[in-house]
Amino acid sequence: MAGLFITGTDTGVGKTFVARGIAAALRGRGRRVGVLKPVETGCGGGLARRPADALALRAAAGSALPLDRICPYQLDAPLAPDVAARLENIRIDPEAIVAAFRAIEPAHDLTLVEGAGGLLVPLAGRYSMADLARDLDLPLLVVVDSKLGAINHTLLTLEAAAARGLPVRGYVLNHASAADEAAATNASVLARCTDTPCLGTIAWTRAAERDPGEIVGPALDWDRLLRGGGGD
Repeated sequence: MAGLFITGTDTGVGKTFVARGIAAALRGRGRRVGVLKPVETGCGGGLARRPADALALRAAAGSALPLDRICPYQLDAPLAPDVAARLENIRIDPEAIVAAFRAIEPAHDLTLVEGAGGLLVPLAGRYSMADLARDLDLPLLVVVDSKLGAINHTLLTLEAAAARGLPVRGYVLNHASAADEAAATNASVLARCTDTPCLGTIAWTRAAERDPGEIVGPALDWDRLLRGGGGD
């Protein structure tokens, strides 16, 4: 498998945490891990511009690549990529992102691509993260914040992927929000409502940010994540 496209049911659900955890865990197994954050918004402007997610991914993967290769589009405003780009008179070029992936992928055993926001967030006009996943020809891992609303958001994301013919390896339940009754029941309800497998449940804490590989690694079903459960 050349790579994995990590998307989420929304923004702020823990995509970067999960991606960092996967990268760190694979490095611990001796795998060469590439990372790509095609677009990051909310980076600030001028000399203060700092793509925090891309920096964290690069560190987790132990990558020596220049930051602008790992994150080709670093945008100031904390908005949807297409909107943030327009504010800076930038047009996001999907072909440039695909080329960036093709340049990174050959030197690594697996390359993780982390999207921005959810699957249908626009990158350029009507071109969305889903379109990018299709053009990269990568299976999806959906990160879910296990809170009230997660069932609807997860099922909508899975339906959107299915409608576009995008393969989904599974979803991860990440407890990124304060615990509530929904968090205690989401796993069982989703198991009844979809055949897409849950590949792990992650007990996120702020302290876990220091070493996500130690939290994410043991929680995942690696066979299904890397080989779809049957070998590909």
